[in-house]
Amino acid sequence: MDLLAEHWLDVLGWGGSALLVFSLMQQRVLRFRVLNLAAGLALLLFNALIEVWPMVGLNAVTSAINVWFLLKLVGQRHDDHVFEVLEVGADDVYLHHVLRTHRADIARFQPDFDGRPDPVDDHAFLVQRGDETVGVVVVRREGDVAHVRLDYVTPRFRDFTPGEFVWRRSDALRELGFTRVVTAPRMVGAYYDHLGFRRDGEAYVLDLAPS
Repeated sequence: MDLLAEHWLDVLGWGGSALLVFSLMQQRVLRFRVLNLAAGLALLLFNALIEVWPMVGLNAVTSAINVWFLLKLVGQRHDDHVFEVLEVGADDVYLHHVLRTHRADIARFQPDFDGRPDPVDDHAFLVQRGDETVGVVVVRREGDVAHVRLDYVTPRFRDFTPGEFVWRRSDALRELGFTRVVTAPRMVGAYYDHLGFRRDGEAYVLDLAPS
């Protein structure tokens, strides 16, 4: 503790620098902004204490930029005008390109998904943010029940829940005649507790209100 107290300024400077480098390694856009802001504030304090004013100015500006982007990102998390749900055919070429590109990552979170949507029984949806695909949902029809085969979020938007726009903020499922959604039981990191789903054994169930 005495050594730490003696060299606390060095710890602050090196710690802020290490955190800055670590933030640049993040794929998730929200996590990157949070860590980059923390690093910028640490380095702002460090440079102010050693009176390196050009670096204080630089860190103040980058911190302000990060705050602006964080406010914008958080404000857009549940915005229907930012995320759009597009239904595509289960044999759609672009859908299969996305599934192939993210095959290994999909297997980590939904090991039961075989990567092959059925053109007859499955419905597929892409969640878009502008021209960027941020999520993929595949459900299988059993009567009026939609069984979730895949609910995947791309790494950049892993701190968001774009699937909610299929479940709660889009009429896509109701227009197809579904009245209930049942999730895949072995999904890793399921987020459905916050969207009105109820737990049913290893799965989650959502009753869809009429349009």
